[in-house]
Amino acid sequence: MYDVIVVGARCAGSPVAMLLARRGYRVLVVDRAAFPSDTVSTHFIHQAGLARLNAWGLLERLRATGMPALRRMRFASGDLVVEGFADPIEGITEVCCPRRTVLDALLVDAAREAGAEVLERCGVVGLLFAADGRVTGVRASMADGGEREFHARFVVGADGVNSTVAARVGADVYRAVPATGFVYYSYFSGIDWSHQNLIRDERQFAACRTHDDLMMLVVMRKRDAYRTFRADPEAEFQAVFDHVAPEFGADLRANGRQEEPFRAIHYADNFYRRSHGPGWALVGDAGYHKDPLTGWGITDAFVYGELLAEQLHLGLSGDVPIDDAVAEYARRRDRDSAGVFGLTVAMSELTLSPFLASVLGAVSRSPSYQRKFFTMVGGGLSSDEFFAPDSLAALYDEVGTPPAERLLPADAGAH
Repeated sequence: MYDVIVVGARCAGSPVAMLLARRGYRVLVVDRAAFPSDTVSTHFIHQAGLARLNAWGLLERLRATGMPALRRMRFASGDLVVEGFADPIEGITEVCCPRRTVLDALLVDAAREAGAEVLERCGVVGLLFAADGRVTGVRASMADGGEREFHARFVVGADGVNSTVAARVGADVYRAVPATGFVYYSYFSGIDWSHQNLIRDERQFAACRTHDDLMMLVVMRKRDAYRTFRADPEAEFQAVFDHVAPEFGADLRANGRQEEPFRAIHYADNFYRRSHGPGWALVGDAGYHKDPLTGWGITDAFVYGELLAEQLHLGLSGDVPIDDAVAEYARRRDRDSAGVFGLTVAMSELTLSPFLASVLGAVSRSPSYQRKFFTMVGGGLSSDEFFAPDSLAALYDEVGTPPAERLLPADAGAH
């Protein structure tokens, strides 16, 4: 009998398991994969996410893998450019883009070291329920082809967008925004670029240095271009760089060497899914998913995985009824993630709204607000604070934006 079973051992599941095991709870983690293994991903970890790794004693371990530190970022939409970096966030002065083969294995190892039992090549095929409907465990398909039942006081689904746990408990989606795009990415040698996230005419590319002296290059297009893109991904991938920033396109064509096949992400809609119930909870993309453009998936998995572990501890220790404690996790996650969710949905249109164009146009002319912008992007400042009318008024005053061009959140409906 376990205290908690965690289904899924990647960026949300392993931290939950590790943190609970460190408190002395008996934890089982199961995952269909064997580690190290790859998965489609944005790779990016913001400062707020690295701060969690640092608090858990894992950041130096990740740095020791040869992970490049990034300390300058460039965002552009058309000819509007915002460039710089955030102020330190909880002492963290860099961001990074680690390979998932490295990051996920590190997290799984940390969960094991903390005392969690980890079963790889073990896929959950069903849940166990008490007569009153409470989840009491899982039924899993084992690596040897057989099935086993595992019992626990609580089950956590950290098993991604297509969560088996969510499906088995009937967790409904209560907020959804249709996805607008798709992603292709791969890894290239022979080029040496700083971090880039550039958009023009509903085409986007991002560049970020990762392990093994490779550049991770990412292209995003709107969904109506998917069939054409899929028919000739090499040419279409290159064409995005040529169109968005011809100088990068020329360098990629002349010097870039693609080292691995393309990965494609035809991703799910943006959503919030009911993430708690009697004996169960959802964390990571299983409960809350958004467009990859802002790269917040891993960071949110860390932040809200830690929050769930804290709330589970309150429940397992008897300080608070466990279902109430986990309901509070879901409430706080929804409240605290709303700004990132809204900004991500807006940016994923690959065209700036008049409101965002007004604000970022002003930001591009203010070094101090560029730092504030990247501090918001990194998780050190909420979007509500950044986009507050008083803050925007001060920005517009500083750069001399004419009154007719000063758009505020009320003019946008929502940012």
